[in-house]
Amino acid sequence: MQIRVAKASNPSNKKKVLCTLVAIGLAMIITSVIIAVMGHNPLNVYYSMLEGCLGTSHRIKQTIITAIPLVVTAVGIGIAFRMKFWNIGAEGQILMGGCFATFAALYFKNLPAIVLLPTMILLSAIGGGIWALIPAILKAKFNTNETIVTLMMNYIALKWVVFLQYGPWKDPNAMGFPKIANFTDNAILPKLFGVHIGWLIALILVVVIYYFINHTKIGYEIQVLGESENTAKYAGMNVRKIILVAMMMSGAICGLTGMIQASAVNNTLTMDLTAGVGYTAIIIAWLSNLKTPWMVVVSILFAILTQGASYIQTVYQIPQAAAEVIQGIILFCILGSQFFINYKVHVKEAA
Repeated sequence: MQIRVAKASNPSNKKKVLCTLVAIGLAMIITSVIIAVMGHNPLNVYYSMLEGCLGTSHRIKQTIITAIPLVVTAVGIGIAFRMKFWNIGAEGQILMGGCFATFAALYFKNLPAIVLLPTMILLSAIGGGIWALIPAILKAKFNTNETIVTLMMNYIALKWVVFLQYGPWKDPNAMGFPKIANFTDNAILPKLFGVHIGWLIALILVVVIYYFINHTKIGYEIQVLGESENTAKYAGMNVRKIILVAMMMSGAICGLTGMIQASAVNNTLTMDLTAGVGYTAIIIAWLSNLKTPWMVVVSILFAILTQGASYIQTVYQIPQAAAEVIQGIILFCILGSQFFINYKVHVKEAA
């Protein structure tokens, strides 16, 4: 028997929906078995997951807060992914964006909020953009492997924040505890409808980047480069310039996530600022097929899954590891469905 895998050309929406539904159903069956083995009713647990993220107005707000950094980071990563530049360094870009924003919050804390907050936003974009520009230059000049370089730079950024937290920026009023001082009120993003305005920033970014990718010259060039570098060169496009500009934008947007999280959520800079958002956003970008409007939808679904899993840990005394296994199985099945959407499997009996 011979098995041949071929890429599917333009899979229909019906196939996409069917494969996704089958994947979700399979995930529910597998996780139901695990939940039953732990001695709980799967239906009650699933209901509690929804209740934990959508049951009250406070829980809905927390779900939105969880979704905000996922949306922003996925949008940033999506720009680089469109030109087949595998930016795995969002974690580091978020940290450096938060670091630059924290610099403004600590050293210009006497400025009014109307001046300080835009300054923090600008500096966070610069910090993330610079951190992404380094692997972009190495790729454009020396054709280095961007996956490895961006990944390694995550650890450099993390250790830099640890150095600041234990060294120059250590709060003298923290009684010896290694932490950076909390931001003053004028350095904290205000709320709108009970949620910090990061959600408004995220929606504005989605609209702006959607227009940028689909209706501007550089956006078109990024897409052409993603399809074929040779085609881009044949059309007279400056490939190096496109890589540098796109990666600076990608890193700048990821850096903005750092400012939002440091200002509105943590109220300071910590080594745990990212909480794995940079890696989760990679999955979101792919599941959204790199389409910015869909990133909002998928990010909300991820936030629901995350908040729901946290809730059932408390209600059913389910260990964190078990809750993460449930999350992982659901994600694995959904990601696995992408293979059957994008490829066809041909089975042929051997002669």
